[in-house]
Amino acid sequence: MRGKNIPNAITAVNLAVGVVSLVLVLAENYTAAAAMVLLATILDSMDGKVARHLQVSSDFGKELDSLADLVSFGVAPAILAYATVLVTLGIPGVVVAVTFVICGALRLARFNATDFTGRFVGVPITAAGGLLALLMLVARDINEFFVVVIMLALSYLMISRISIPKF
Repeated sequence: MRGKNIPNAITAVNLAVGVVSLVLVLAENYTAAAAMVLLATILDSMDGKVARHLQVSSDFGKELDSLADLVSFGVAPAILAYATVLVTLGIPGVVVAVTFVICGALRLARFNATDFTGRFVGVPITAAGGLLALLMLVARDINEFFVVVIMLALSYLMISRISIPKF
């Protein structure tokens, strides 16, 4: 089977970009960290399309994709939001960041444990993490309360039963 590892390689790059985002947060380069999360959204949209095009979709690829998504769209944007805004709140800021990551993990686990019907149940972690990173990228001097509300709303939407069409 030619090209069977190409989608997994794209997913691995997605994961690497998520880790680079975390490293950039540690280096206090928040703009580049947010940009890495947004780059990961492009890579995430590519791996599934490539797998379907090459007819090499697999359970392994699905699991690898979820692990990459948890880092790139759960941990990286949550830590970015914490470092740029929520840090001023102390422990409550940590709780909000952790809640976002846990809800993202629950959303991914539910997705992997159910049969896909062409509609998402709950907001995908890629959308939630991408929106959070975009907010951190474009909003300067953003109010902590606003970030808390957005992150908790996104957390709830990820684990909700809301039906979202796949585009």
